[in-house]
Formats: sequence, C-alpha cells, structure tokens
Amino acid sequence: MMKKKEQYNLANTLTISKDIRVRFNETDPLGIVWHGYYITYFEDGREAFGRHHGISYLDIHEHGYTTPIVKSVCEHKLSLRYGDVARIETTIVDTPAAKMIFHYTIYDAKNEIASTGETIQVFLDINGDLMLTNPPFYEAWKREVGLLK
Repeated sequence: MMKKKEQYNLANTLTISKDIRVRFNETDPLGIVWHGYYITYFEDGREAFGRHHGISYLDIHEHGYTTPIVKSVCEHKLSLRYGDVARIETTIVDTPAAKMIFHYTIYDAKNEIASTGETIQVFLDINGDLMLTNPPFYEAWKREVGLLK
C-alpha cells in the first residue's frame, strides 16, 4: 500500500538559485556525475539559501539548535557531466510542523531538468532532544520573510 504524498503550501515559498560547476572528482570513469553527488549539490543549494536568507547552519546553531536531515529524496532525469555548469534552485516550503522542508531542481546547461529532490530536517535542541514545535527564532524568521502571516 502506497503512502499518500504530503501536501504543502507552495504559495508561500522562498527560492534561491546557485550555479555549480561539476568537478572531475564528482564523476565516474565515463565523465558522468556519480549519483551520490546530487545530494551534495542539494546541500550546496541549501547552504546558499541559508546564507542568503539568514537561516544558515551557523545561524541555527547560534540559537542553540541543530537540524539533522531525516529524509532525502533524489530523482534523476538527465546526467550531468564533468565541466558542466548546472543551476540548482532551492525552495523552502512552508509547513506548520517543526521541520524544514526543501525542494530542489537541478538544471543542466541546456536548462533541462537533470534532477529533482527534497530534504526534510527536524530541530534538535542543545541536549539533542527533538523539538515538537518550531523554535521561537524560527517562527520569528518565518514571520520576517513572509512565510507566516
């Protein structure tokens, strides 16, 4: 039995784009990006998003929290190759739950979709305890950027 896919409010989202260049060490002997590096590209997008919007890993840590990834999904559409310059679009999705959901789309040099994906991160406090509600700093951030009305 398949689980029903979660529905998110895509009307309230923030997106950032970042160019990435495929490095030699990310490819197999045929010059094609090894599938595991797409998750690394997602992280590149997530870090760029965080720095741009003031919600980086260091910002979160300064408030006494960490945000480990509890789920990652990657769907491969086209292969990237050594030397390609690709674009990753990273979007945070508004959810009332105590988690951060990011959607990713990686475009190749021809602007075709090479990969899509999603990560989900939860909040842990300084003791490593799971937060069941959003930390106050995150609620304030969501209000500031317009995700909360």
